Amino acid sequence: MMNILLRLDHLLVYSITESRKISNFFWAFIIFLGSLGLLLVAISSYIGMDFFIFFEEIIDFPFIPQGATMSFYGMAGLFISFYLWCIIFWDVGGGYDIFDKKKRKVCFFRWGFPGKNRRIILEVPMKEIQSIRIITGVIEGGIFTRTLTYESLVYMETIEQGFIPLTRIEDNLTPLEIADKAAELSMFLGVPLLY
Repeated sequence: MMNILLRLDHLLVYSITESRKISNFFWAFIIFLGSLGLLLVAISSYIGMDFFIFFEEIIDFPFIPQGATMSFYGMAGLFISFYLWCIIFWDVGGGYDIFDKKKRKVCFFRWGFPGKNRRIILEVPMKEIQSIRIITGVIEGGIFTRTLTYESLVYMETIEQGFIPLTRIEDNLTPLEIADKAAELSMFLGVPLLY
């Protein structure tokens, strides 16, 4: 999701939210709870005790293979949940788009995974920017429904890097918001807006 963070006469800064979305928090939490539940079932199967009220008799389920299968799925769920929480904590994919008229450059800054190349920076001189484009694509809804959805994205056309996307389909922007963003960037950068 793109939110304008700072707007001055010579500077535009957009904040990019990638991994710290509500849906990622929701799924990380649900997977964590589900995997803990599977591990509790596996432990109760191994011990032979009834940890849950709704089980009548756990003795009928020996640890192998039911308990082993439940523990495998529970541990796999914990690893997936841990991975999601790490991505959220590190804010992988999040960052900023900075349009600076004083320095005459556009900078795309994103956070990656920890390590040597954690900071991902792409700098484009403003003299290389040719236009801002709104490109509309057709996405087919499904085999049975045959519905067509028109999705528009805003791109920055440059000489060396080609088309750089400034919005994504996941942003769920309305056509009016896409047109406003494209027009604002086109006026700010002083380049034509093309469809």
